[in-house]
Amino acid sequence: MSRLTPLNAEHEQLGAMFTDFAGWRMPLRYSSELAEHHAVRTTAGLFDLTHMGEIVLTGPQAGEALDHALVGHISALAVGKARYTMITQADGGVIDDLIVYRLGDEEFMVVANASNATVVAEALVERAAGFDTAVADRSTDYALIAIQGPKSVEILSGLTETDLATVKYYASYPSTVAGVDTLLARTGYTGEEGFELFVAPADASAVWAALLEAGSPHELKPCGLGCRDTLRLEAGMPLYGNELTTSLTPYHAGLGRVVKLDKPGDFVGRDALAKVSESGVDSVLVGLKTPERRAPRHGYAVLNGDEVVGEVTSGALSPTLGYSVAMAYVTRASSEPGTPLLVDVRGKKQPVEVVALPFYKRAK
Repeated sequence: MSRLTPLNAEHEQLGAMFTDFAGWRMPLRYSSELAEHHAVRTTAGLFDLTHMGEIVLTGPQAGEALDHALVGHISALAVGKARYTMITQADGGVIDDLIVYRLGDEEFMVVANASNATVVAEALVERAAGFDTAVADRSTDYALIAIQGPKSVEILSGLTETDLATVKYYASYPSTVAGVDTLLARTGYTGEEGFELFVAPADASAVWAALLEAGSPHELKPCGLGCRDTLRLEAGMPLYGNELTTSLTPYHAGLGRVVKLDKPGDFVGRDALAKVSESGVDSVLVGLKTPERRAPRHGYAVLNGDEVVGEVTSGALSPTLGYSVAMAYVTRASSEPGTPLLVDVRGKKQPVEVVALPFYKRAK
């Protein structure tokens, strides 16, 4: 039986269509994925992300333990800051991509994808052995709500005394929203301005209702997982299980910048990742675009003439751009922007063009 978020009753009242995602009953859409997608790009959208996992490390060596467990230099984070990073296998394959928040001198919170939360928690416990730190899976202590879109600052500012202009990107602040204690973070997975709100599960309904009410004059819409996928695809953001897997390293995904080979001490995967950094990769994550309305989908073969040179990882008709886009791993020789390629769409060779990622970037 699927787990329910604290907002399940609210989703039902709003007429959500549900799907099972990583063992959770999650809203897929409320009205239409297209309308919800456009709301995030033009006004704002509201997401329930309670299915994400939160693992907390505390103690004098919490930072050093995370330096050993993850590819990033986490102990160098200032209190209140956040960092995108990854946890890899010894061979460099990606177990999950993560955001780590430094909540205090001796306290860090690791946010993991729903499908990997248990695996990440178990790996952190194992890798923290020998360090003066305690690891606790605190996922049930948090509900997570995200507001994303160009109107998000305007909507949220009426519900908090925090000066949102001072809330930096990839940072977190203890705050209140609608009178509720909140860890307020300025992150997101849509390519738009936005915030994520960590609150106690018992407070989630009150915060959700307050945001919907404050957003009503701005045409804020509740949004499901369906539009979240097309939004992140347009923004060129990887999805675990598609662009990131245990058979690929961060370098394959064009995210070698998150691997800090020069940080003090050893870390799991260092030797393998150092070799990849030195030798380079044989396949590259690229964007593809096509005028065809039928989008290339996950698993479709990419061809250069009659030669298979790669595979599509994600694809959809872009609501913002009006044409179909996809991400794919292709050979380095076929990865240059402007290169014409083909995708095998159910036996039909569909022309595509390699383009730089992201497909969409918001105006600053």
